[in-house]
Amino acid sequence: MEHMGLNEIRESYLSFFEKKGHLRLPSFSLIPKNDKSLLLINAGMAPLKPYFTGLQTPPKTRVTTCQKCIRTGDIENIGKTSRHGTFFEMLGNFSFGDYFKNEVIPWAFEYITEVLKFPKDRIYITIYLDDDEAFKIWTEKAGVDANRIFRLGKEDNFWEHGSGPCGPCSEMHFDRREKPELITTKEKFIELQDKDEVIEFWNLVFTQFDRDDAGNYNKLKNPNIDTGMGLERIATIMQNTDSIFEIDTIKEVLNSVCKICNVKYGEDHKKDISLRIITDHVRSVTFMISDGILPSNEGRGYVLRRLLRRAARHGKTLGIDKTFLCSLCDVVIKNSKGAYKELEEKQDYIKNVIEIEEKRFDETLDSGMEILKNYIDELSLQNKKIMSGEKAFRLYDTYGFPIELTEEILEEKGIEIDMDDFHSEMEKQKNRARDAREESNYMGKDIKIVDKLPEEITTEFVGYTSTKVDSQIEILVKDDEFVSAIKEGESGIILTGKTPFYAEMGGQIGDKGIIIGKNGEAKVVDCKNNISGKTLHIVKVIKGSIEKNENVTLEVNSRKRKDICKNHTATHMLQAALKKVVGSHINQSGSYVDDERLRFDFTHFTALTDEEILKVEAMVNNEIMEAYDVRTDVMSASKAKETGAMALFDEKYGDEVRVVSVGDFSKELCGGTHVGNSGEIGLFKIISEAGVAAGVRRIEAITGRAAIRFTEENDKLIKSIEQELKCSKKDILNKINQCHSELKEKEKEINTLKGKLASGFEDSIIDSAAEIKGVKYVASEVKGVSGDTLRELCDKVRSKIGDGIVLLASTEGEKVQFVAMASKEAVKKGVHCGKIVKEVASICGGNGGGRPDMAQAGGKDVEKVETALKEVEKIMEKLVK
Repeated sequence: MEHMGLNEIRESYLSFFEKKGHLRLPSFSLIPKNDKSLLLINAGMAPLKPYFTGLQTPPKTRVTTCQKCIRTGDIENIGKTSRHGTFFEMLGNFSFGDYFKNEVIPWAFEYITEVLKFPKDRIYITIYLDDDEAFKIWTEKAGVDANRIFRLGKEDNFWEHGSGPCGPCSEMHFDRREKPELITTKEKFIELQDKDEVIEFWNLVFTQFDRDDAGNYNKLKNPNIDTGMGLERIATIMQNTDSIFEIDTIKEVLNSVCKICNVKYGEDHKKDISLRIITDHVRSVTFMISDGILPSNEGRGYVLRRLLRRAARHGKTLGIDKTFLCSLCDVVIKNSKGAYKELEEKQDYIKNVIEIEEKRFDETLDSGMEILKNYIDELSLQNKKIMSGEKAFRLYDTYGFPIELTEEILEEKGIEIDMDDFHSEMEKQKNRARDAREESNYMGKDIKIVDKLPEEITTEFVGYTSTKVDSQIEILVKDDEFVSAIKEGESGIILTGKTPFYAEMGGQIGDKGIIIGKNGEAKVVDCKNNISGKTLHIVKVIKGSIEKNENVTLEVNSRKRKDICKNHTATHMLQAALKKVVGSHINQSGSYVDDERLRFDFTHFTALTDEEILKVEAMVNNEIMEAYDVRTDVMSASKAKETGAMALFDEKYGDEVRVVSVGDFSKELCGGTHVGNSGEIGLFKIISEAGVAAGVRRIEAITGRAAIRFTEENDKLIKSIEQELKCSKKDILNKINQCHSELKEKEKEINTLKGKLASGFEDSIIDSAAEIKGVKYVASEVKGVSGDTLRELCDKVRSKIGDGIVLLASTEGEKVQFVAMASKEAVKKGVHCGKIVKEVASICGGNGGGRPDMAQAGGKDVEKVETALKEVEKIMEKLVK
């Protein structure tokens, strides 16, 4: 058996199956498409489910891939075991009704023994109990010794997920013992498996049945093949290592972690766990960001944030006090860019996202520490030694504060966490996340009827050149059932042989319009594609009835279409202008185009300056006025990229693509509809620019009639301001500045008067002073006093009462404000202003805190101020020593 690197193994596998007539497909994005049952792609076959279920036609009936995968279900085991990883690559070869066991079994054995050179005396096979067919092929066609084949039950060697396609499977295993003797019993084989001395490395799934709801296994007319072999796991065998963290590409990342934190791997078990966690997680976050996932507090963005912060946290436990993950991702990219070109293309972007999130986590840790300190103070006041799991979970979930760190800090104070309560809160969150995803059978059993339309039904799109066409109705759907007619007042779906209606795609909304038949009319309220790309006209019948097989006229609302075209072409021009003005790193991160406006999301890490926005806007308008022809050319995807046409990284393009060019200014791959000449756009106006996620900005803009209306409304507004201020347009700013100056003078006068009134209360406030254990305290209310004046009054009273504490409350409208100040001697005796204002503010439905000698807080319930002030005496009793 030869030593092979991970990248070498990947290439050998894909090349082997290419020679067997398979189409090599690049890895699909980690973000599932048309699959609401998954948050992230977690298996090699997951992106291919529509091909297995017949919902989409595969590009070829034989396919091979190396698929990026993320699994976080057992994240707590990462770093603690030698084989667990959140990111992994899955090698697979697939047949969609083409070949079956007769072919795949000998191929698998050929690849393992002739390409990877596995010794045959180290290979064992498991099959399903009664799969005699597989046994015969393994022994007679592949030439495997029958004594090396074990029959196992459903739990081990039968693949199924509820109802739907399923079947037996056959697994290949490798004997890792130093001196392997023939394993003669199934019991001994299982025992060695449990010890990891015999490991499974390749699973061949024979999808030959369709299990119905009654539990019957019906034979499939065209059985499928689905195989999966973990690339990292096979690399451990080829490189004779016990851990995925010791194979070539991953070890290089781990060595870089060791170098940064100046720790030697293998000397300290606890530190080794942290090293492995960082190594694994930085691989995951690098690939996730390259596929367009960004840190957030929900969904896959939450998974990314959790992995990134977990890695950063373990860096801190190893003594790293700076951002470091962004430098580690360089190592990941260097080792994987050969197979995943998008990593190198997006390298700067990936590093920026990671660095921003790391810095944000540092800030989170600081705020989390402050909150945890307050929790500890509360427990101390209440003489409690157990913190609720709900509070620990709030730190973990809302502030990204690791539970391990919370436990460690509390342990130093002799405090425990109610972990049962914590795990209960964790389970609730998992259920919320699960509920947020729409339930869907693993292999598409519950797909709606519009996604199961006959393959031969197609719709020719003629909307690039026409907005009106005659055609025949092929299918009608109402209430998820095929029907022969849809009547007045009813809604449904219409499929026709031809259509001028553009179905929602690539950020462009679906067309609206009307379908007219001999006995009725239907309003097209939207137009979408089903999972296999068939055009669905979503309609409401407004007159008579529409019937199957009748000839109808389909007419798009041409005014809306023209406005959509203006906005779509302007979106292309906007992206080109952003690249020229802001930087070539700008890439599209999403878009939305309708007849009212356009929205463009792009990768950038700071807000655009006013000057940049004006430059971009002026550049687009200048190119509009040049009145360039907008040309569409159809060519191969490879040729399109050679011409410099921009494409989205995560899009899979067909053999032929449409390249839309606006003169020499903009060139993009796009299937949408566009104007014929840039001059048709008329006017382009940016109306907003804002951040929508870490490293992603959003521009909203308008064109044509909408832009003209916008300028007209602004003119009206300016005229109204002129009338209100009684000045001309050129004097508006001077007039506003004058008004501001006058208001500031009036505010000063008012505050001076309030201060004089408040000072009149000093004597009565001082007279209300009480004493506890030799410490004077004042708790009093003054009404209608602003924050600055309240603080000044509090300071004056404190200086007059001597050693002690003053707490004043001011009510203004619906708000309450508390300020507390204490002398040094009072603080020495246990007084803590921060704790006092926190407790009194909570009574009034508020919060706050501060230092022992000065603190402030706010509240919402003015009715409870008196009750809150009465509590000061009890709080002082607990605090003063």
